[in-house]
Amino acid sequence: MFDNRRLERKVDALNFKLDLIMQHLGIRELPSAEPVRTVAAVPNGDGMGEIDSLLAEGKKIQAIKRYRELTGSGLKEAKEAVERRYPY
Repeated sequence: MFDNRRLERKVDALNFKLDLIMQHLGIRELPSAEPVRTVAAVPNGDGMGEIDSLLAEGKKIQAIKRYRELTGSGLKEAKEAVERRYPY
């Protein structure tokens, strides 16, 4: 397993690199008072095929649950994404 110090050094190195990239692109950090909204990644490949087959079987709730498992999105976002995929 990873040593905690080794992991901390890796995280610090990644933070440093990210800071350099943000500086190069002219991106400033957001004030801590502003909430940062993350966008869930849309699954591709086998994940969407599984969701499509669940929808084809009429298992909309299971498709929404599976979408949430694959993306980590919230219930509302998953429901909207599944309904956009198969609006019936």
